[in-house]
Amino acid sequence: MLVNSRDVEIEWGDCDAAGIVFYPRYFAMFDASTAYLLEKATGMKKIAWTKHYGIVGIPMVDTGAKFIIPSRYGDVIRIETQASGIRRSSFDILHKVYKSEALAIEARETRVWAGVDPDNPDRIKGYAIPDEVAAALRG
Repeated sequence: MLVNSRDVEIEWGDCDAAGIVFYPRYFAMFDASTAYLLEKATGMKKIAWTKHYGIVGIPMVDTGAKFIIPSRYGDVIRIETQASGIRRSSFDILHKVYKSEALAIEARETRVWAGVDPDNPDRIKGYAIPDEVAAALRG
């Protein structure tokens, strides 16, 4: 599977009163990491691939994480993101966060390739993931 890796420096605003990363901040980092993975797969920024494929986005329908080692202000973590399962209109993402070389977090997401529902434009629905996107994610 295609893997995207990026380094993230923990900023003051990421941390809670205990001086460690407030866990919802990781999910914002994971959301960006998923967008970067799709950018690598499609060769386009998120705003471009959503327009190109005529979708509204890739909403998350399930998520979870196992937090092993905390991170603090000034730490640099590495987030490795990859698709771990691809179906007709949904796909799974695995994020592994490393602090130095130690595994700090393992997180997962399930997302849907979603567009406007033609029967009800106030709703969205899952559409088939384009073959070239699925192939790129598979590596």
